[in-house]
Amino acid sequence: MPALENRLNLPPNPLRGIKKITYEYFNYMTDTNINLEDKANFSSPLGARDLYDFDEIIDRHNTGAVKIERCKALYGTDDVLPLWVADMDFRTPDFIIEAIRERCEHPILGYSMPPKEFYPTVIEWISEHHQWNIDRQWIGFLPGIVPGLSFSVQSLTSPGDEVIVQPPVYYPFFHVIKNNNRVLVNNPLKTVNGKFEMDFEDLEQKITSKTKLFILCSPHNPGGKVWNAESLKRLAEICSKHNITVVSDEIHADMVLEGYKHIPFATVSEEAAKISLTFMAPSKTFNMPGLISSSYIITNKEIRTKFVDFLESSELTGGNIFAYAATVAAFEKGNDWRKQMLEYVQGNIDFVVDFLKTNIPQITPMIPEASFLVWLNCQELGMETDDLFDFFAQKAGLGLNKGTIFGPGGEYHLRLNVACPRSILQKAMKQLKDAVTAP
Repeated sequence: MPALENRLNLPPNPLRGIKKITYEYFNYMTDTNINLEDKANFSSPLGARDLYDFDEIIDRHNTGAVKIERCKALYGTDDVLPLWVADMDFRTPDFIIEAIRERCEHPILGYSMPPKEFYPTVIEWISEHHQWNIDRQWIGFLPGIVPGLSFSVQSLTSPGDEVIVQPPVYYPFFHVIKNNNRVLVNNPLKTVNGKFEMDFEDLEQKITSKTKLFILCSPHNPGGKVWNAESLKRLAEICSKHNITVVSDEIHADMVLEGYKHIPFATVSEEAAKISLTFMAPSKTFNMPGLISSSYIITNKEIRTKFVDFLESSELTGGNIFAYAATVAAFEKGNDWRKQMLEYVQGNIDFVVDFLKTNIPQITPMIPEASFLVWLNCQELGMETDDLFDFFAQKAGLGLNKGTIFGPGGEYHLRLNVACPRSILQKAMKQLKDAVTAP
């Protein structure tokens, strides 16, 4: 089908993949009862909603994209559809690109402070979307959430201390514990009615006098679980009772799908606020992870002082000028784009779920409540995890994440990223079906 601009006989769009065509404009221009002369004199009203094109296919080769550059090393071939790294194959929103371009128009890219609107914009977004009213003194810049996890381990625990995680979970959690000579303790999640649930009985059994830190993934990666208030309160009660600090990675907070609501851990109770650090970022939501712009939020002054002292002593408190500009643009102008992106992602999830149910019932997806990652249970294919990983890459031509990198509970699983044009996903599912049904 020709591009929307072509079908409406519009001039080429300089922003290409992002269709700056409003709903009112579309309806007017496609109304056959309106003559062409009137249409030629019509302009889109201010304030009308923009339509964005998530079907656009963008070639990411020769851009240093991790998901492309590492395929050969991971899968033994470059000839795979890379559906693994948790970034999106959608064009980064135009308002973010424009903010960076505008800053580049100044001829000096010198040392820079955050613009005066940076923190108020972040605070307002969190208040509006998560009903959490944050004091300015609680929040600061963080050069990435995974580094923040490492900083937490280093500043709030000592070598030999125990740190608890809930596998299967985002694998850098393991790295920041082991690489800093702390002891990893697993509190595996349970699967109940096809969804992850916390195992509090196991958690209490795992806690010892050496347990100092708990790293929470909320919403959960790779399961897409949005934790409810009851679970978060119970976790806060247990950790508070044992003087355990909770670090809550909430990078997927703004990607909760329709019908669900993200609840920041620190808001569920006074206990939770007193024992926690919260990390948030616009990078996943607005497809700008390469800019590395995150925030910490710490209400407890004692914890905040230890954490900030570590950042300052390590000279890690500053960001870059493009991260600042992009964050402000994302939070000031990005909500409509975010909603449309999530609608498209939900459509991709629905497509995968329906396709697997109809064509490959041996694979059972855990239906996510947030974000664009789908946790696939492939046990009924009858392969061990390594063989399963190789089968997807070599036979189906698909590059997914091996489940075992997410820890215990990842056996027989793979993680699929569906944040791509639907035509790519359709191709991927066809290749998978062909491989599974091949004689």
